[in-house]
Amino acid sequence: MALSLTLRQLQVFEAVARHRSYTRAAEALYLTQPAVSMQVRQLEQQVGLALFEHVGRRLYLTAAGEEVLRLARSVLQQVGEAEAAIEALKGVRRGRLTIAVASTANYFAPHLLGRFAARHAGITVSLDVTNREGLLRHLHDNDVDMVIMGRPPEGLDLEAEPFMENPLVVIAPPDHPLLDERPVPLARLQEETFVVREPGSGTRIAMERHFQAHGVRLSTGMEMSSNEAIKQAVEAGLGLGIVSLHTLGMELELGRLVVLEAESFPIVRHWHLVHRRGKRLSPVAAAFAEFVRAEGARALPLPRLEVGTRRRGGGRRHRNRRDGARS
Repeated sequence: MALSLTLRQLQVFEAVARHRSYTRAAEALYLTQPAVSMQVRQLEQQVGLALFEHVGRRLYLTAAGEEVLRLARSVLQQVGEAEAAIEALKGVRRGRLTIAVASTANYFAPHLLGRFAARHAGITVSLDVTNREGLLRHLHDNDVDMVIMGRPPEGLDLEAEPFMENPLVVIAPPDHPLLDERPVPLARLQEETFVVREPGSGTRIAMERHFQAHGVRLSTGMEMSSNEAIKQAVEAGLGLGIVSLHTLGMELELGRLVVLEAESFPIVRHWHLVHRRGKRLSPVAAAFAEFVRAEGARALPLPRLEVGTRRRGGGRRHRNRRDGARS
């Protein structure tokens, strides 16, 4: 008997498999949880096998589910390519752009997308802000047009194009004693406690590689899952931090944090546009890639870098190094 599968059933099933949750799939698809459950149940009835199983409180794919997932993703990819080919005949007048960005990139990505959308009023944009693990999952599943991230992963067949510098700097509260040292030796930083990102984050990986290359071992006091948490912890005096200069515009402007002039800093990384190799980009995605390639860095100037020093008598003054990354 021929199967009567629908595209909607495959879309819903793929979302549940990707999120490992009916609730999160429903949120992502803007459906109710009963509607998602019904679509999956109808698909299981068509296949004649269970596609999911619960072990404890977690949801897992069965062997049949794994096979149907491979087929579903193949079908959905071909449908997406067909839609892209049709849209290509219409030009960049309408369409949908789906982007996933690292949490640090969220400090500039909305501005970049806003400038692009202003030129193409008929498009819609879907933006997912996630950590490095989430970005790798998007790339593995090939379920977004492209990803904006720092260091691209190894081991996946990807196309990655750098488009803008991403300098990492050492931040401190405005009354920190190291403000009097210029530059601060890396060996001196070993005596300080650092508030750092969680293991596996792009910033954490870059930081650890940099200090290992210089034979320096840092003391980490707290781990945080966001740049905002790190900045607040540093401002509260819980340690020094290392963050992207892109995240510091407000804090530097208000004098709540300062950038230390540390030896071998900033660590200059790059932001990349990344997608699966051979992926057929829709006209909207191709236009966005070209926009970022041509104007991304100019459209997003770095915050003014302030380096703090103390005056005699306890006061402070600021010296502007320059607009940009180098210290």
